[in-house]
Amino acid sequence: MSLQKKNNLGIVFAGLLLGILMASMDNTIVTTAMGTIIGDLGGLDKFVWVSSAYLISEMAGMPIFGKLSDMYGRKIFFIFGILVFMLGSILCGTAQTMIQLSIYRAIQGISGGAIIPIAFTIMYDVVPSNSRGKLGGLFGAVFGIASIFGPLLGAFITDHINWHWVFYINLPIGFLALIFVAFFYKESHEHSKQKIDWLGAFTLVGAIVCLMFALELGGRQLAWNSALIISLFGGFALMTVLFLIAEVRAAEPIISFDMFRKRLYAMSNATAIFGGAAFVITSVYTPIFIQGVLGGSATNSGLVLLPMMLGTVVTATIGGFLMQKFSYRAIMIPASVMFAVGIYLLTTLSSSSSQLIVTMYMIIVGLGIGFSFSVLGNASIHSFDANQRGSASSTLTFLRSLGMTIGITIFGIIQSHTFMNKLASDAHVKDQLPQGMANNSLLDPAMRVQIPSSILDKITEALSSSIVLTFGWALVPAILALLTATAMSNEKLETDPDSKSKAEASAIVH
Repeated sequence: MSLQKKNNLGIVFAGLLLGILMASMDNTIVTTAMGTIIGDLGGLDKFVWVSSAYLISEMAGMPIFGKLSDMYGRKIFFIFGILVFMLGSILCGTAQTMIQLSIYRAIQGISGGAIIPIAFTIMYDVVPSNSRGKLGGLFGAVFGIASIFGPLLGAFITDHINWHWVFYINLPIGFLALIFVAFFYKESHEHSKQKIDWLGAFTLVGAIVCLMFALELGGRQLAWNSALIISLFGGFALMTVLFLIAEVRAAEPIISFDMFRKRLYAMSNATAIFGGAAFVITSVYTPIFIQGVLGGSATNSGLVLLPMMLGTVVTATIGGFLMQKFSYRAIMIPASVMFAVGIYLLTTLSSSSSQLIVTMYMIIVGLGIGFSFSVLGNASIHSFDANQRGSASSTLTFLRSLGMTIGITIFGIIQSHTFMNKLASDAHVKDQLPQGMANNSLLDPAMRVQIPSSILDKITEALSSSIVLTFGWALVPAILALLTATAMSNEKLETDPDSKSKAEASAIVH
């Protein structure tokens, strides 16, 4: 490969990274702007759909676009994703009502479901196998950057410019990603035209929509035993059964169950599901612990994740090097042990713990989970041909996201109920604290100073114990991730790239 071609390859990777950054940062950047958006557009009772619409459509699109990219090519659907995402961003910035904004966010989510898994698949297609680990770590690091700087950037734009630019900021990023990939990426292998599994796509989307709506509404706006929530769970069960039947009968299923007959692939996906469910708890509740229990600022609570994310980048990169010498299983077992140990250490926290201790524990969590970003991604495509990699990679991404969604819902219910029950059990706190104030009092400095110190200590202790208990429950999926990692087979990344990989790497650029 000539120097010019190497430079072009770097441009292609830059385009892919920008696409991933744009899609993954969009949900986090909107979070900090939501208060201002509600104040401008109204619709306090509907704001939950702004995030839900994005997540639902993104998750539904992942396996579908992954399969379509196997059938018709990666480039066309990646470009489609970028263009539609930019269109959705423009529409979001012009929204006049919360309903409009939710609809436009769904358009963004659909395209996000195409961008993220296809970007990873293109990377797997165009580099030799012994370079995938290192690049996989770099790609995984983008998610960490998005989760850290997204909220900070969103707050800055909202405070100093306008909330509309939270969406318009996607346009220059998307434009660069579009130019880099459209002009410098050239696919090298043929894709077969196959029959689209429309029934599988419809039932998959239906199942996800029912499940996400049930999880979002249940326990918040509606009781879990309400007719609508029960109907949504029933619809999820029915659509799931129909989806399974459709996939068994389809000539070219959206998610091929034959892939799960490979032990390495099945256990890699299971490890991703359980690891994602446990990891999201640490990411969500540790900042709340810093701000609500230790009294740190909003900035401090967000920056506490930075050392953890840096840890994930370090071990994701190390995992790329280790895959050339050790099996995926041999790497994931000690990594999963470290991850579980980190979560166990979080269960030892108390209201008297220092922020330094919390940061140290989070570093251990980050170091443990980081290996999975590069190792599981490579394990999921191991032994699959190019015409199956899109489906294999997108299914892993989809299942990891599903595990995180279900995890934050289930453990969120545990934390919320534990916290409120502890407050309700203390008659003194119940009488002294104004109705509804407990939900926000510890996170809002202006409200926090209004609470008498004796009451504040008890509320802080209740929040601390509820979060620590939630960390304890998060050990369950963490241990399950260890067990599934132990059940992985002993394949490892080939040290020398085969001739096909070399040919693909050298043929992607003009």
